[in-house]
Amino acid sequence: MAGSKPFSRRDIILDVIALLGGALFSLSLSPLDFWPLAFLSPIALYAVTRGGSVRRTILRFYLYNVGLFGVGVSWIFVPINEYGNASVPLSGILVLLFVLSYSLTCVLQAVLYARYFKRQGLLGAASFSGLWVLQEWFRSWFLTGFPWLFVGYGAMGTPLENIAPVAGVFGVSLVVVLVGTSLYLAVAHRSWQLLIPGFVLFLVSLSASHLTFTRYERTVSVSLIQGNIDQHLKWQPQNRGPIVDLYKQASETEWGRDLVVWPEAAITLFRERAANVLEDLDRLAAMSGTALVLGIPDRHESGGFQNTVIVLGNGEGQYVKRRLVPFGEYVPLEDYLRGVIGLFNLPMSHNMIGPDKQSPLIAGGNRLSLSICYEVVYPDLVRSSVESPDLLVTVSNDTWFGSSVGPWQHFQMARMRALENGRAMIRATNNGVTALVDYRGVVQARLPQFQAGILRGEVEVRSGLTPFSQFGSYPVLCFCLLLIGITYLRRDQ
Repeated sequence: MAGSKPFSRRDIILDVIALLGGALFSLSLSPLDFWPLAFLSPIALYAVTRGGSVRRTILRFYLYNVGLFGVGVSWIFVPINEYGNASVPLSGILVLLFVLSYSLTCVLQAVLYARYFKRQGLLGAASFSGLWVLQEWFRSWFLTGFPWLFVGYGAMGTPLENIAPVAGVFGVSLVVVLVGTSLYLAVAHRSWQLLIPGFVLFLVSLSASHLTFTRYERTVSVSLIQGNIDQHLKWQPQNRGPIVDLYKQASETEWGRDLVVWPEAAITLFRERAANVLEDLDRLAAMSGTALVLGIPDRHESGGFQNTVIVLGNGEGQYVKRRLVPFGEYVPLEDYLRGVIGLFNLPMSHNMIGPDKQSPLIAGGNRLSLSICYEVVYPDLVRSSVESPDLLVTVSNDTWFGSSVGPWQHFQMARMRALENGRAMIRATNNGVTALVDYRGVVQARLPQFQAGILRGEVEVRSGLTPFSQFGSYPVLCFCLLLIGITYLRRDQ
């Protein structure tokens, strides 16, 4: 039969659909936010993996992931080429190698689905959805984690985002895939009864919009300083003083606000050499009753670099980054890769992590849950950093990624953290996206990218905990295992 040939036209078409299904998902994310593709992308993979051999099914899962990462993280090319001084061909090869190797994270998901679940109808769709979420969770910690391109982020702006305060981004992903696969089955089998599970989930999500788990306490005035420092100039020794002066001058009109926030590594002097600068800033902030939060590099007692945020003036405390960016702040297989391209030789690519448990920063009497750059993409890290925080704060420097979609995807994930935890999110960056986000994940105000500026606004301090804040991702992960277990036990019935 033609359909059984390893390279039949039909099989190749289905392979291409799997590849395109993954590639198109990124259009559902910021800045385009074309949310229908968050539903259609998993449907494409589900549709092309319901038949065929086990080997072909695994291949299509892999092709889907190649499309997903090939388009979704293409922005990695920018820092390798522009700041690592790698040639265009070498940069392209390195990105391709990353995509081809990281796409293998789907193999276990693919094998389990292909062998046990793909012919199980509605229960098979449930197990497909459960395996999907477990694979996203696996990517959130494997090799220190790369928790990017989760389906739940693509559903922001739809009623399904209301699941986030209850079950987090993984819960949203589960519902999106369940709704999509049940819709596909209903159309494919012309059985509208199969729509019932998806319709019920949609109604639950819609009704959840009326649930408020946190309550208003007070308002805090905030000013965020966006310096827009060129990354090529930022770490040059002769620019250390001018950069400090730029931020000080920008803050002169902001003293007296409750909170002033400078971005990640705003001061490029090491903390041990910045005593006079910090003393002056502490005095200015304290005299005006302002808490100044700023990023500054520090050294561990062993001599290693540490990415640090401190509070001056009307506040206290320091926070040291705990999740480092692979190749940006530490180099896996360092003995082999240092010297290959300039990006791996940067001083800040040899950071040391901070302790797991750190005291919260206090700013004007408010407990801050602080995330530095990449850390904000870890749902359970953010929710567990500080018990019952007053505000979420993240500082970042996405200048590395230029005008790509990377900074917008990063910002969208920060918005999800606000929604999950029912807390306002304050985000200060070097050149964007600097913004204030309310407890529902809605953007209150933001600055344009690639311009120096000051963002002034007020944010709500709220009390109370969302279910996600209390229990994290574990309930939805257990539910996924339950779906898979039930389908496995009923597979021969």
